Amino acid sequence: MSTISHFFTTTKVLLTEIVPLMFDFAKNPIKDETLDNLPLCLARTATKFPTKTAIIFEGCEITWGQLDERASRVAQSLQDRGIKPGDTVSLLMDNRIEYIESLFGIMRAGAVASLINTNLRGPQLIHCISETKAKALIFGTELTDAVAEIKADCELVEGEDFLFVGHPNSDDAPNWAIDYVRIIDETSPMPIDARPEIFSGNAALFIFTSGTTGLPKATFQKHGKQLASPKLSSKAGLKLQSSDCMYLCLPLYHATGLTIGFNSAMGAGATVFLRRKFSASRFLQDVRANNCNTFLYIGELCRYLLAQPQMPNDGENPLEKMIGNGLRPDIWLEFKDRFKIDRIVEFYGASESNAFIMNFFNRDCTIGAALNPLLLIQYDVASDTIVRDEAGFCIPVEAGQPGLLIGEITKDAEFIGYTDKEATQKKILHDAFKPGDTYFNSGDLLRTMDTRFSFGFKHYQFVDRVGDTFRWKGENCSTNEVGEIINDHASIEICNIYGVEIPGTDGRAGMAAIVLKQDHEFDTDSISALIKRDLATYAQPVFIRLLPELPLTGTFKLQKNDLREAAYHPDQCPDTVYVLRPGEDTYTELDSDFYQKIQAAEAGY
Repeated sequence: MSTISHFFTTTKVLLTEIVPLMFDFAKNPIKDETLDNLPLCLARTATKFPTKTAIIFEGCEITWGQLDERASRVAQSLQDRGIKPGDTVSLLMDNRIEYIESLFGIMRAGAVASLINTNLRGPQLIHCISETKAKALIFGTELTDAVAEIKADCELVEGEDFLFVGHPNSDDAPNWAIDYVRIIDETSPMPIDARPEIFSGNAALFIFTSGTTGLPKATFQKHGKQLASPKLSSKAGLKLQSSDCMYLCLPLYHATGLTIGFNSAMGAGATVFLRRKFSASRFLQDVRANNCNTFLYIGELCRYLLAQPQMPNDGENPLEKMIGNGLRPDIWLEFKDRFKIDRIVEFYGASESNAFIMNFFNRDCTIGAALNPLLLIQYDVASDTIVRDEAGFCIPVEAGQPGLLIGEITKDAEFIGYTDKEATQKKILHDAFKPGDTYFNSGDLLRTMDTRFSFGFKHYQFVDRVGDTFRWKGENCSTNEVGEIINDHASIEICNIYGVEIPGTDGRAGMAAIVLKQDHEFDTDSISALIKRDLATYAQPVFIRLLPELPLTGTFKLQKNDLREAAYHPDQCPDTVYVLRPGEDTYTELDSDFYQKIQAAEAGY
């Protein structure tokens, strides 16, 4: 886009969209005491578009009116089972129509829906159910085996608190669970005058994040925040209309899939084409067949699509706009040109964050601009610490330089945090620029871009994550959590987990540096079995390096920097390295042939 064209486009967006939206938020703020909530939003959409298709899923369709009615049946059935406002109900299910019915039914009953990652198993799954003190678990037939493995270790009663949701006319509930679909079918919708009052400040959801340490952390989500974020993404970002159809394959247990995806479509009365999982080979076929003009993405999906054999008609599709995060600058323009996308609304945010950035102005290769004040401060990656001046205060970075993103915590920019108070405090930066101030520490490095003709709105680019996390397959992984599970193996003395880059992929793949106990050999089969059984797919280290001892810092912390730099490269890593090849269940020794495939981005990751 030329400089002049960009100036006029930016001016138009600013005057016709951003400023009116800011005035609307200022004039009609979603205060905690406002009687508004997500189920009411669904009811408003159902009233306005009762016969319009809400969701298309695996050959089935449901209208907004039908979806609202089904949610009311779930709400009434939960109330009949003794679920009270303020209670928590866990939800563990693939993307399905029943997921949305259950979710909004839980909230309409006044309860809090705890959304659990379907990849979790064993101790992680138990933790997520117990952390929020769930009174019941609604789970899909596809997760029966995972629940069966841990049901005895949950504080839930077999035959009462496990609510099974099968596929229509095809599944029988296990003898320790209740056939919940039958119960819902036999329950009348909750009358409007019987619905509990739910205010914007009430809890709507628990969304789990890996954070930086330990087991998954439950972030507390108010109804008000869940209503405000889609308002921005729908109106100022995607400009969604009721005539639009969104392709949604991201998991609904994540804020991106639910908040930015489904809730945005719900607010506009748009249709959602829902998939359990993403399929690169079927993507264009699905988009064309269902006339999807909107795509909810993460950067990894875009890479997978670009890796598909290029066809002359790739650009002949109904797609007009897309929203998501992680689309890196190196593939941005190629993707936009190949699939003929007019509008890419990259955004930055997290379920627990008070920082939100969005590409309102449709600029290429940027995560966008922030409506609330944000700061980038100097960060020493090598020592994993914030740089402070002689007075002990943080130092802002110069324009264009990478810095740690922090957001001031105020009444209008809250950081509610996690159910774990200690974990909440670790994310708060104190005395940043003056005694007593507090800021949310994002744990992410960003840089500002050229902001000419942006009317004071800074534009940002994502640089990297810092601290004890790595991001792989669109998921943030806690290195401590992964390490604690691998350390359970009888032959392992200690392990150090870190992320390493793989050419042609986004984020960083997990790598484990392992020290074996004295007189123990590396037991490939049993270590592989432990990792495959107890770790989600995205958290499983791709590489394992055997070390005689782990390097430590001067303060006896595990040293990661040299290990990260050496990664799995033979010229920098003299130790034996094992690799988990795509589609395989057991680690094998990394040889030169497969290493060359990795470097050529031909290994299948």
